[in-house]
Amino acid sequence: MSPDDFEYALANTRVLRAPEQRIQTFGRTQFRFHVLSELMDSVGEVRVREGLLVAERPSIVAPETFAKLLLEGFGEKARGFADRLERELGRIAVLKYGFMVRKSEVTESLVHDPIEAVAERVMAEVATAAAPGGAVLVGVDDAWEVSLLQVTWEVVRRSAGDNLGELRDRGLL
Repeated sequence: MSPDDFEYALANTRVLRAPEQRIQTFGRTQFRFHVLSELMDSVGEVRVREGLLVAERPSIVAPETFAKLLLEGFGEKARGFADRLERELGRIAVLKYGFMVRKSEVTESLVHDPIEAVAERVMAEVATAAAPGGAVLVGVDDAWEVSLLQVTWEVVRRSAGDNLGELRDRGLL
């Protein structure tokens, strides 16, 4: 995916409903998602993807470990950057969030209706579901994962302060 395609996907993501929960500090968090996208070559056809996003509990990563993680897949020339980062971070710990989209649980369906009508129905279904709190997004069909990453990043941002506070309260930072 080109940088322009990535930026286009970000700019054309609409979050109709964000996940309600935050990332649990000491447990696993999961939320259902629905990503709706209009097909580029068909008028009035919408692809609905539904699945489960699972976030493992955040890990505390020491600066030296964080620098090594950054080097994975890079050559020796990147070592200087990692060394500099390690010096600048000093004793600051970083939280590492791990996510996985369970692809086996992602389903796709095609609906022959305008996207606004499909969005309205999906929003109503999510609001009355047995496990409410899921995300509903509208995105670009061939870059739907970008939309999912965008909402996931927002959940991480919303959760990070609480996660750090809980880790600090337990003497882990």
